[in-house]
Amino acid sequence: MDASTERRLRWRSRRGLLELDILLQRFLDRQGAQLDAVEVEQLQQLLAQPDQSLLAWLTGTEGGIEKEFELIVKKIRQSTVFKD
Repeated sequence: MDASTERRLRWRSRRGLLELDILLQRFLDRQGAQLDAVEVEQLQQLLAQPDQSLLAWLTGTEGGIEKEFELIVKKIRQSTVFKD
């Protein structure tokens, strides 16, 4: 991932909920440099989702993650305190 893309993702990861900010920033700090083009695209699409859905998916409090987001959500959860 190039520096410009990383900056955009970090900016879009700043959400209205502190919990999301922490989870997403932690993920980008730990795994951002290793994301491939497909994962970057999935993350961009994931970040377009409403905060409440995103928080529920990342914390595992709600099932029904949309199929297209399953892999990136799993990767985010594995890089943070929420383990599958």
